[in-house]
Amino acid sequence: MSTKLEHEPGSAWERFDSDDDRRAVADLAEKYLEFLSRCKTERETVRRIRRILESNGFAEDDLNSDRFYRVSKDKTILMVRRGRRPLNEGLRLLGAHADTPRLDFKQHPLYESCELALAKTHYYGGIRKHQWLSRPLALHGVVVKADGSRLDIEIGENASDPVFAIADLLPHLASKQNEEKLGQAFEGEKMNLLMGNRPVQDTEEKDQADRSSGLKKVKQGILELLSERYDLTEEDLFSAELQAVPAGPARSVGLDSSLIGGYGQDDRVSVFCALQAFLDQEEPEYTQVVIFWDKEEIGSEGATSARSLFLEYALQDILLAWEPESQLSTVFQRSKAVSADVHGAIDPDYQDLHDSLNASKLGYGPVFCKFTGHRGKIGASEATAEYVAWMRNLLNEASIPWQMAEIGKVDAGGGGTVAKHLAVYGLDIIDFGPSVLGMHSPFEITSKVDVYATYLAYSLFLAS
Repeated sequence: MSTKLEHEPGSAWERFDSDDDRRAVADLAEKYLEFLSRCKTERETVRRIRRILESNGFAEDDLNSDRFYRVSKDKTILMVRRGRRPLNEGLRLLGAHADTPRLDFKQHPLYESCELALAKTHYYGGIRKHQWLSRPLALHGVVVKADGSRLDIEIGENASDPVFAIADLLPHLASKQNEEKLGQAFEGEKMNLLMGNRPVQDTEEKDQADRSSGLKKVKQGILELLSERYDLTEEDLFSAELQAVPAGPARSVGLDSSLIGGYGQDDRVSVFCALQAFLDQEEPEYTQVVIFWDKEEIGSEGATSARSLFLEYALQDILLAWEPESQLSTVFQRSKAVSADVHGAIDPDYQDLHDSLNASKLGYGPVFCKFTGHRGKIGASEATAEYVAWMRNLLNEASIPWQMAEIGKVDAGGGGTVAKHLAVYGLDIIDFGPSVLGMHSPFEITSKVDVYATYLAYSLFLAS
């Protein structure tokens, strides 16, 4: 038998070229489009996954069952299916993140200026500010009142809803701004959401109340609407998590409808593929753990992030219930894991920022990123040669297309994932997920065939 000496990655479309394959790609893409359109915050993602798991027979925190799930603060979710082998032989662990860049309301958001009501925001995660101007935005989130009652907010997604926007500067007055560097031309403090323009109706009684309270009439009108429609006061916004996100559904892109465009594909495409792969499993060899974290986009800080002890606590409880004689350290060190995160695809208009030999392409299958970090691998998690060999052999034997890449040229930038926060336990882990064009923009692009190949790859990993 001859061995092919040169590695030549190929288009996944050519691998999945039968009528049955094309139908499978299209069917999965339709499911993903609906998922992506409905899950625009980490809370919405966890809430939807919770319903899906329960409809598939998973119960919350039922450690007497061979399959269950656990939720942390409605922002992080872990799901488990018990395998035939004992836990001390290790797990198959798949982790992704459910948070995405966005604009969060400040603690004191509402104000009035120039007879307009506005809301001040603080951007979350790495965004290019100018991409969020002059586009329709929706408001998603939750408000918890002082008595503990909770109100879920979603405004701007239905055709009958109003939307929100941040006004951009007109070109006639932008000559000074045009001369500034891009990073300085758009200030975070000026990313203020338009909330309204109509003042409250003048009456003598209301006019006196306005003067005595110091409130302006347009802002007062917004406060009255919040009170009438949602029974909210301005103080209730202090205990709220309100997020401005791009309005509207995800869409097929291209004349051939081969691509998917939408907000939040980093990293909800990995979440979707991992969830679908997990749901399709039956009686696995190794116990399977899939977890979707919050806060990856801001460095995995906080109680619902990959740096929290949520996973560790859950595994300790599982060991106590299923296998109390085993050590958690043994379980971790014998486990195999995938950090299911996206990769930056080569941009045809900015190819000079990529090393073409080490760049990923849309339509070539999910991407192995052996190491993350930036400029000299700072902050990197790096997979061992042995683990890379095991993973590529796994996919090659199943004829699942994949590619190997890193983000950009050596000194052009870089990025991080949750991988390094799991690597501290001594397990094998690698970053592996689909390519994205326009990452962190309000309308990211993926290839439908990559979504399908990623789903197959995650399924194979969990069942390995």
